[in-house]
Amino acid sequence: MIYPKYPNTFWSFCYALWFIGRKAAFPPLGLMTIAAMLPKEWKIRLADLNVRDLEDKDIEWAEMVFISAMLVQKDSAQKIITRCKKAGKTVVAGGPAFSAQPELFERVDHFVLNEAEVTLPLFLKDFERGVAKHIYNYDTSDKSKRPALSKTPIPLWSLINLSDYATMSIQCSRGCPYNCDFCDIIVMNGRIPRIKTIEQILRELQSLYDAGWRGPIFIVDDNFIGNKLHVKKMLPELISWQKKHGYPFRFTTEASVNLAKMEELMNLMSEANFFKVFLGIETTNIDSLKECGKFQNIKVDLLKSVKIIQQHGMQVMGGFIVGFDNDPVTVFKSQIKFIEETGIVTAMVGLLTALPKTPLWYQLRKENRLLGLTTGKNTNDILNFIPKMGEEMLISGYKEILSKIYSPRAYYKRISVFLKNYKPTVKGGKISRNDIQALLKSVWKIGLLSRTRFFYWRLIIRTIFTKIKNLPIVVELMIQGVHLLRVAKEATR
Repeated sequence: MIYPKYPNTFWSFCYALWFIGRKAAFPPLGLMTIAAMLPKEWKIRLADLNVRDLEDKDIEWAEMVFISAMLVQKDSAQKIITRCKKAGKTVVAGGPAFSAQPELFERVDHFVLNEAEVTLPLFLKDFERGVAKHIYNYDTSDKSKRPALSKTPIPLWSLINLSDYATMSIQCSRGCPYNCDFCDIIVMNGRIPRIKTIEQILRELQSLYDAGWRGPIFIVDDNFIGNKLHVKKMLPELISWQKKHGYPFRFTTEASVNLAKMEELMNLMSEANFFKVFLGIETTNIDSLKECGKFQNIKVDLLKSVKIIQQHGMQVMGGFIVGFDNDPVTVFKSQIKFIEETGIVTAMVGLLTALPKTPLWYQLRKENRLLGLTTGKNTNDILNFIPKMGEEMLISGYKEILSKIYSPRAYYKRISVFLKNYKPTVKGGKISRNDIQALLKSVWKIGLLSRTRFFYWRLIIRTIFTKIKNLPIVVELMIQGVHLLRVAKEATR
């Protein structure tokens, strides 16, 4: 099993991993889950190219190679496929990049597309009989074909070295009830959230605990609160498990902004040790939100919503987009103002991108406005459609946002704004040797050698004398800033 290499992206945190002694941000959860679905007698190895190089002997050892990738990994995936085919190996491919555009990967022997709970058993059955087909797929518009997640096994954590990664990942549900036209989640996973049972989720957490993991876990759900009733039932059980085990995990997830209207749910999440949540805010321009079908963001006060969630002990990470047809020329200054006022430190601002097979992609194709493929990056992407605003104005305004919000002064000021509103609720998690090493490395790399050292020491000293409990998250955000400031600079270049 081979997981292709990520390029340097907003979420790779590659420039920050050195501080915490890790090699990659997240493990290849999909491949580890697929591995648990393969015949027990098969011998399996996993090579994650984000933590080590792929050697010829790895390929020589195998009879068959499984590759999974997202769009952003497609270039690395192509190189892997070429190497494996030259070595005479059978290549099986699946995952978002292959499901979206299998025609780009001509040398793959077998495509196992969309959700593997449906397509992988069909492939395995035919493979054992020697009649495996080129493509295994199903009609994703047919709701009855979507698999129940009760069929999904616990990932094989034994295939990786846990200490290579900054954060572990699990999945509790798939699908999102909303219908944003630029989003490919509704294409891949549908609009009806499907859920794992509470028992499944707790077994998965227990397996990670037994494997030795302690620390952050990213719940990779498309929308964690997509099925609110299930989450409300699950969280008390999760809280009980956390208490019993001494709060070994801290959780990050993705949700919709209307989380801010659910007081009971936010309290439960805080008690369960959720400390970060990613929100797709996109824009404060109402006409643009209507244009893309993001009506859930129109029904709330976005500024107030962010602050409410922060007050419940969760750092808000925000996704923002420019390039909608209804964006006025003032949208760039509006985005900057909102990000500064909310204190969203981790603000991912991207150009609108037409992802394959999304409603936006079909609309732009019909209007003859598509320009080509996307790289799959959240920032520093290629503009792949003709914007109504005009290409020059859009790109110029986009660069203005990145250069403003990721200047050292603005970034550190945003941390201060965030801290004024933030009420930490994180429990458990003793200070580790890695934490101390990260602090010392930050003192050396940022506090002594960096051009941001003045901002660094001012924030450190202020935190120690005002809210010393915030020191761990302050150090984390400053280390993270090393990556984000550099990625933003590369994008504007």
